[in-house]
This record gives sequence, C-alpha cells and structure tokens, in this order.
Amino acid sequence: MENGQLPESAVSRSAMSKVFWRILPLIALAYLFAYMDRVNVSFAAAQMNDDLKFSATIYGLGGGLFFLGYALFEIPSNLMLVRFGARQWVARIMITWGLLSAGMMFVQTPMQFYVVRFLLGVAEAGFYPGVIYYFSSWFPPCHRGRAVSRFYVASPLSSVVMGGISG
Repeated sequence: MENGQLPESAVSRSAMSKVFWRILPLIALAYLFAYMDRVNVSFAAAQMNDDLKFSATIYGLGGGLFFLGYALFEIPSNLMLVRFGARQWVARIMITWGLLSAGMMFVQTPMQFYVVRFLLGVAEAGFYPGVIYYFSSWFPPCHRGRAVSRFYVASPLSSVVMGGISG
C-alpha cells in the first residue's frame, strides 16, 4: 500500500463496475446539459439577436460574461465544495444553473442578458473540477482515468446532440 492508496488487485472489478454504472451516467448527463447550455446560446444567436434587437457586440459581451463569472468563481466554488461536500455542492450547482438557464427565456434587454449570462457562469463555476474531486473519493487511482475519460466524452456528444436539435 503506497501513499495510502489501495493496490489495483484490492479493488474488485464488479465493485468498480457497479460504481461506474451508478455514478458516471448521471454525472455525464449533467455535464452534457452543462455543455449544451454553453453551446445553445450560439445556436440561438441569430433568432435571439433579431427578436431582441441585439447587436453582435451585445451578444459577444454577454457570451464573454459567462466565462468571466465562471473564471472568477471557480476557486471559491470549489472551496465551498470541500466545505459542504461534493454531493450537496454539485446538486446546488445543477439546481441554480437550471433555474438560471430557464430564466434566459425572460431576457428582454441587453443588461438582463449580461446579468443572466454572468450569473450562469457563477452558478456553473466549479462543476467540472468539483466532479473530478468527487471522482477522487469514489474511484481509486487505478480506475480514475477511465472514469474521467468516460465523463469527458459528454462534451463532444453534447455538440452532436445540440447540432441535431437546433438544426
């Protein structure tokens, strides 16, 4: 036993299979929806900009504010994750992110667009690193790479799904 980690032989394949099938599909689905939300605003841009009379500058600033909120609150979000636990904090991220995503349908002005996009970034901040932290408590190092790679495949899948739905 090196550095407090179990050797691969100590972790049964059936136990890991059970953990993989219980945790990964839900987390991957959550990441799929999170990534879809990021991509969705670009698919909606043409119609949204026409309907709300937004210029390319307004749209670009709103899009960028999402990532500003995400970057500013990623570390504080993960400090809160350690304090409250991954299960509760990831649930908080998903609930607030879902509510704010639904709130996008009420946006009428550029300022509302800016605020909601920034708050979406704040709400989603810490999701990806939080999930990786969560995986570290469920998967031993010998299985963690597989878990992360299967989780990460949700990103390109969401682009395929969104392309099909938005088309």
